[in-house]
Amino acid sequence: MKCLIIAAGRGSRLSSRGNSKPLIPLLGLPLIQRSILTARKGGINDFFVVTGYEGEKVRRDLDRFGQGRNIHITHVINEEWEKGNGISVLKARDFIKEPFVLLMADHLFNYSILDGLKREQISDDEIILAVDHNIESNKLVDLDDVTKVLVEDNKITAIGKNISNYNAYDTGIFLCSSALFPAIIKSLSKGDSSLSGGIRILSGLGYVKSFDIQDKYWIDVDDEKAFKKAENLLISNLKKASDGPVSRYLNRPLSTLLTRLLLNTNITPNHISIFSFILSILGAVFFFLEGYINLMIGGILAQISSVIDGCDGEIARLKFKVTEFGGWFDAVLDRYGDAFLLFGLTYHVYLTDGRFLYIMIGFLAIIGTFMNSYTADKYDGLMQKKLKPGMHYFRIGRDVRTFIIFIGALVNQPLLILIVIALMTNAENVRRVLILHKNG
Repeated sequence: MKCLIIAAGRGSRLSSRGNSKPLIPLLGLPLIQRSILTARKGGINDFFVVTGYEGEKVRRDLDRFGQGRNIHITHVINEEWEKGNGISVLKARDFIKEPFVLLMADHLFNYSILDGLKREQISDDEIILAVDHNIESNKLVDLDDVTKVLVEDNKITAIGKNISNYNAYDTGIFLCSSALFPAIIKSLSKGDSSLSGGIRILSGLGYVKSFDIQDKYWIDVDDEKAFKKAENLLISNLKKASDGPVSRYLNRPLSTLLTRLLLNTNITPNHISIFSFILSILGAVFFFLEGYINLMIGGILAQISSVIDGCDGEIARLKFKVTEFGGWFDAVLDRYGDAFLLFGLTYHVYLTDGRFLYIMIGFLAIIGTFMNSYTADKYDGLMQKKLKPGMHYFRIGRDVRTFIIFIGALVNQPLLILIVIALMTNAENVRRVLILHKNG
C-alpha cells in the first residue's frame, strides 16, 4: 500500500533544534525517518513524501536514507508550503490513484495502529480517520493545538481545533480514497486550504468514518514541550513484558541513560553485545583469582555487563535495527558469559576448599542457568499471549542471576552465590514446566 507523508512545513516552534523540522533528530533518528520506519513496520512499503521548506536538503537526506534502508521514496514538491497542509496533499493527486495511508512527518505513533487501519474496508468516496477517544486520560496532547473531532455512529460529524463539542482527537493518521483530492479543491474554493477543510467537505456528505486506536499511543511533536514528551514516551516503551524485577527497577533505568548517550554515535547493537560479553569474560577472569578484592571486582564487572546488555536491544528498537541475527547473537554471547562467570565462581570456591561437592554445586548452577534460557522461549510465548497491553509477568532470568552474583561477591560469599543460583534456576525451570504442562 502507498503512504503519503506531509513534510513541507517549517516547524518554527522547534527551530531551536534545527532549521528543517523533518530532519530534527529525536533519539538518534530524524522525525521524518522515524515516521517512515514506523509506517514500514506497520506494513507500508511505498512512500511519497511532500517537501517544501528546505525541500532540497530534506530530499537529499531522504535519498541517502532510502538507499541505506532499501525503502522506495518518491518526492512530491510543494512550492506553496506556506499555505495550508491541504495544498501538500493535493500535490500528490497525480501520483496516487488508489487508496493510500496519509501521515504527518511530525507525528509519532504505535505502528500497530496501521495494522488495524489497513484492514478497514473503504469505498471510492470515503476516508477513514484514526481517532483517539481517550480525551480525559491522554496527557500527550496540547489541548489548545490538537484537532478535535465529534464521532457519531462511527462517522465524523465535526472536526476542527476550536469546536467545543467533541469526543475524540484527530491523530493525523488516515486511510484515504482519491475522493480526498476533489474535497480539498472544493474547500480551497471556499478559502480554506487546510486538510481539515477537505475532511469537513467529506464529513458533510457522511463519507468520513472513524477508526478507534483504543489504548495505542500517538503524539504530535510540534513544540519543545511535546518533543520532551515524545522522548520520554519512546524511552518508557523500551520496557518489555519479559523484564525481570532487577531489569525493571534497576538495570533498565540505568541502561536507558547510557542508550541516550549512544544513540547519536555509530555504535551498533552488535558492538554493544560484544562489549557486554567482554566485560563478563573479564569478570570471570577475576573470579579465577584468589582473594576478596578479585571476587568483588568480578562481581562489579558482571553487574555492569548486565546493565550494558540492555542497551543493545534498546538501540535496536529505537533505531529500527532489530534483526533476528542480532537477537540470536546477543543470546549466544549471554550464554557464554553465564558459563564463564559461573565456572569462574566454581573455581574460586574450589581454590578455597577443594571439595568435590563444590564442583557439583557449580555444575547444578550452570545447568540450571542453561535450562533457564532453554525454557524461556516457550514460557515467554505463553505468558505474552495471556497478557493485556502494558502488563508484565513474573520471570526469573539473567538479570536476577547476575545481580545475585554481584551482591554475593560484595559480601564475599561465592559458595552461597552458587547454592542460591543452583536452587533458584532449577526451581524456576520446574515451575515453568508445570505451567506449560497445565496450559497444554
